[in-house]
Amino acid sequence: MLTLLVSFSDHVSVFNIFRYITFRTGGALITAALLVFIFGPRIIDSLRIRQGKGQPIRADGPQTHFKKAGTPTMGGLMIISGIVGSTLLWANVTSVYVWVVLLVTLGFGAIGFYDDYLKVTKQSHLGLSGRARLGIEFVIAAIAAWVIMQNGQAPFSSSLTFPFIKDFLLNLGWFFIPFACLVVVGAGNAVNLTDGLDGLAIVPIMIAAASFGVIAYLSGNAVFADYLQIHFVPGTGELAVILGAVIGAGLGFLWFNAPPAAIFMGDTGSLALGGLIGTIAVATKHEIVLAIIGGLFVMEALSVIIQVGFFKMTGKRVFLMAPIHHHFEKLGWTESQVVIRFWIIAVILALVGLSSLKLR
Repeated sequence: MLTLLVSFSDHVSVFNIFRYITFRTGGALITAALLVFIFGPRIIDSLRIRQGKGQPIRADGPQTHFKKAGTPTMGGLMIISGIVGSTLLWANVTSVYVWVVLLVTLGFGAIGFYDDYLKVTKQSHLGLSGRARLGIEFVIAAIAAWVIMQNGQAPFSSSLTFPFIKDFLLNLGWFFIPFACLVVVGAGNAVNLTDGLDGLAIVPIMIAAASFGVIAYLSGNAVFADYLQIHFVPGTGELAVILGAVIGAGLGFLWFNAPPAAIFMGDTGSLALGGLIGTIAVATKHEIVLAIIGGLFVMEALSVIIQVGFFKMTGKRVFLMAPIHHHFEKLGWTESQVVIRFWIIAVILALVGLSSLKLR
C-alpha cells in the first residue's frame, strides 16, 4: 500500500508526504486507535460470551478486586490487531526491523494468549508452565537478536552503548545474542507483572512508546544523530511508525480498560507489548536507556524477585504483597491513587531517559 502511494509521487507531488516518517507515524496512531474503537466492542462481547467467568481473581489479593470477577481478559487481541493492521498499512514493509518487531510481538502475544486460555478454561492462575513459557520466549528473542545483529554493521551491531557517554562501546561479540534475549524477555515479563490494575500498564507502555518513537526517529536519521552525538542506526527510523501504532492502539484500549474495566489486557497484550518495546530498544542500541524509561516495569519485576528470594531464604516477606502495586493497595492506597502515581513516576523516568539524548 505504502509503496503504491509513494510511486504516485513522481506524477502527483502531494503523494510525497507518504515518504515522511513523521506523517506516517501520525497516520499509524490514528488508524490503530480507530481500529480498536470500531472493533473493540465486538471483540469484548465475543470474549465475554466465550469466557463466561472471565479472568480468575487472586484469592489472596486486595478485597476490592473481587468486584471485578467476570471481566473478560485477552484484551491484548484488540491492541495487537490495531498495531499489526496499522503497521502493515503505514510502515515500509521492506524494512527488516519492522518484520523483526512484528515477529516478537505476534510470538509473545501467542504465548500470552495460550497462557490466558489455560487460566480461563481452568479458572486457575496456573497457566503455561514458567519454564515452557520462558523457553519459547528465549527462542523467539534469539531469532530476533540474530537478525538484528546480522542486519547491522560489525562490530557496532554486536556492541553495547551507554547513555550519557558518546564514544564508549562494549563489543559483546556473540554474547550480544543472549544479552539481547535477556532484554526482550525481561521487558515482556516486566510489563506482564505490572499489568495488575485497570490502566496501570497501558499508560506507561504508551509513555515508553512515545519516548522510543523519538529515539528511533533520531537514531535512524544521520543528520539528527550526528547533531545529538548519538549512534546512527540506519533503518530504525521506520520503527517510529510501529510505536505510533502502539500509542493509538493503547488509547483505544484505555477507553475500554478505564475503571471499571470492561476488559483486561491479559498476558496476550502485556507480553506482546513488553517484547515489542524490548526489541526496539535492542534495534536502536538503547538497551540501558530502556531500563531508565521503563524503570516502573523494572521496579515491579524487582519487587517480585526480592519478595520470592527473601521468602525462600528467611520465610518472611519484604512487601505485604508483590508485585509492588499490590503492596501499596494493602497499605490503604486506593486503586486510582496507585495507578495515577505510578503514571507520574513513568513520566518522570521517561524524561530522565530522553535527557540522555542530549547529555553526552
